[in-house]
Amino acid sequence: MSAVLNEVSADGADAKKAEKTAYENNKLHKRLCRLVGQAIGDFNMIEDGDKVMVCLSGGKDSYALLDILMTLRERAPIHFDIVAVNLDQKQPNFPPEVLPAYLDKLGVPYHIENQDTYSIVKRLIPEGKTTCSLCSRLRRGILYRVADELGCNKIALGHHRDDILETFFLNMFFGGKLKGMPAKLVSDDGKHMVIRPLAYVKEADTERYAEVKGFPIIPCDLCGSQENLQRKQIKAMLRDWEKKHPGRVESVFSSLSTVIPSHLQDRNLFGFVDLKTDGVPNPLGDIAFDEEPCSTPVANTISLSQL
Repeated sequence: MSAVLNEVSADGADAKKAEKTAYENNKLHKRLCRLVGQAIGDFNMIEDGDKVMVCLSGGKDSYALLDILMTLRERAPIHFDIVAVNLDQKQPNFPPEVLPAYLDKLGVPYHIENQDTYSIVKRLIPEGKTTCSLCSRLRRGILYRVADELGCNKIALGHHRDDILETFFLNMFFGGKLKGMPAKLVSDDGKHMVIRPLAYVKEADTERYAEVKGFPIIPCDLCGSQENLQRKQIKAMLRDWEKKHPGRVESVFSSLSTVIPSHLQDRNLFGFVDLKTDGVPNPLGDIAFDEEPCSTPVANTISLSQL
C-alpha cells in the first residue's frame, strides 16, 4: 500500500514540476516577444511592406531572433516578409544539411549562400592569428549583395544586449572611443539598413530559450580561429558584475540611451569652445556642488566645521 502511495506522490510531484517548467518557459517566450517588440518600436526597425533578411548562423542567438520575429509577424498590425539567409563559408566540419532541414520543417523562405571564404582567410592570415576580423568583412560584403539579390531592405542580425555592452567596453578600453553597437544603423556602403531586434535581450535568455526550443546548434569554432581574448575578458567582467552587483549592468546599458554631451568632452558634439555665460538658467548646466550619484551617503560625511 505504501509503495502505491509513494508512486502516486511521485507522479504528483512530477506533474507539478512539469507544470512549473511549462509556466516558466511560457514566461520566457512572452518576455522575449515583449523585449524584441519594444526594441522594434523604439527604433522603428520594421515598417509595413518591409522584407527582412534574417542572418542565420546556426547559433542560439540567430535561431532565437528568427523564431521571435516569426511570432511577432503573426501578431503585428503591419505586413512584413521574412527570409532566412545562411552563408556557408565552407569551414571544416560544417554540417550543410542542418539548417535546410530545420528551415524546411519551419516552413520559412530561406537562401543558403555558398562562398568559400574560409580558404581566402586561411591563405591571408598567418597560422595562429585571429581570423575573425577579415572573415567578418568578407561575410558582410557577401550578405549585402545577397540582400540586394533577394530584394530585402532590412538586414536583421542576432546581436543581443550583452554583445552591445561588450562592444561598448572593448571600444572604451582598447579603442579609446565611446562607441557601441547600435540597434539600428545604415550600413557602411550606405545602401542597407541593419537592425538588431535582440538589442534589449540578455544572452542568458537566448541561452535558455535555445534549450527550451531544442535548436540544432552549430558550433561557432569550426574554423579553428583563436577566441577573441579581449571580448572573453569583458564578458567575464559583465557576468561577474551581474553576480556581485545586481543592477549594475542594467544601469550601464541604460546609460547608452541617456547621453548628455555637455558633460563629456567631445568638442564635435558640444560647443565647448564657444560656450559663454548668459545669465539664463540651464537645466543641463553644471551644478557645481551637487552630491554625486556615487558619493558617500550624507550620514557618513564630515561637516566643514569638523575640519
